[in-house]
Amino acid sequence: MRVLGIETSCDETAAAVVTADRRIVAARVHSQLEAHAPYAGVVPEIAARAHLERTDRVVAATMEEAGLAFADLDGIAATAGPGLIGGLLVGLMTGKAIAAVHDRPLVAANHLEGHALTARLTDGVDFPYLLLLASGGHCQLLDVQDVGRCRRLGGTIDDAVGEAFDKVARMLGLGYPGGPAVEAAARDGDAARFPLPRPMKGRPGCDFSFSGLKTAVRHTVEGLPPGAPDDRDVADLCAAFQEAVGDVLADRCARALAETGAPRLVVAGGVAANRALKARLERVADGAGVPLHAPPVPLCTDNGAMIAWAGVERLRRGLTDGLDAAARPRWPLTELTG
Repeated sequence: MRVLGIETSCDETAAAVVTADRRIVAARVHSQLEAHAPYAGVVPEIAARAHLERTDRVVAATMEEAGLAFADLDGIAATAGPGLIGGLLVGLMTGKAIAAVHDRPLVAANHLEGHALTARLTDGVDFPYLLLLASGGHCQLLDVQDVGRCRRLGGTIDDAVGEAFDKVARMLGLGYPGGPAVEAAARDGDAARFPLPRPMKGRPGCDFSFSGLKTAVRHTVEGLPPGAPDDRDVADLCAAFQEAVGDVLADRCARALAETGAPRLVVAGGVAANRALKARLERVADGAGVPLHAPPVPLCTDNGAMIAWAGVERLRRGLTDGLDAAARPRWPLTELTG
C-alpha cells in the first residue's frame, strides 16, 4: 500500500509518500518561517496564500521524487483539521481533486492523529501507549488504545508549551520560532539563578498550565537592572524556563503513567525535538520501567509523512471519507472514530 499525505494545517506545506511497511518513499516540506518571522508568529492570511501558491508544486515534487504516478497510489490522505481554515481548505481540496480524478480513496486526516501515530511509523510501536502531544498549539496527555480510540487524560488550561516557548523567546529578543532559540540559549545558562514557578506540579489530575510561568519570566525581566537583559541574563533565564517546563512535563507524565499503567510513553509534536526535554522524559520513563519513543527531529514538526501514515492506518482498516468531507478548524482527538 502506497499513500500520499498532504499537510497544510499551519505554516508548513508538506507532502510525502509512505508505504504500509513503514517506508517513507519521498517527502518534501516548504517552510514559511521567513514570511512569518517579522510578525513573531503565524499570520493566517499569509499562511493560506503561501499554501495556495506552493501545494501543487510540493505534491508534484514529492511524486517525482517517489518515481510514481497518481495512478500508482492506493490512497490520498489530506489534513482536514484542526488548524488554520485557509490552509486546511487548500490541502484538503488538493487531496480531494487527486482522489476524484484518479479514482482513489480519500482519508480526511486529523492532524493530531498524524502526530499521535508517528511513533508507529518510525518505531513500530504497538497499542496501547501514553502520548504526550506537545507543540505550539497543543499540549495534552492521551491514552491511545487504537486508531480513532484516544482517551484524553489532561491538557493545558491556558497556553500550549510551544506557545510559551515562543512568547518567552519574544520577550528576550530571540526571534521566531522560539523553541529552538530558547533551547540553544539555555545550553550555556545557569538554571538555578532565577527561581521560577512550576504551575500544576504535584496537583491531582494531568492538566498543564504555562501562562503563569510565562508571566513569571516577564516579571523577572522587568526586575532586572537598566541595560538588561544581557547575553548572560538571557541564557540563565532560558535555562531556568526550560528546566521549569521539564519539571512540569515530567510530573504530569509520571502521574499519567501511574494512572494508566501504560506499557510505553510516546512524545510527539514540535516540543519533542527539544533534547533537554526529551532527556527529562527519558528519566521519567526509566523510573516507571517503560520505554520512551520519540520521532526523529524532522518528523516532530508538521510533515506529510505523518499524514500519509495516518492514511495507511485508516485505509487498512477500511476507513475512508467522502469527497464532501469538511475542513475543521477545531477537531479534538476524542471526537475521532476508528
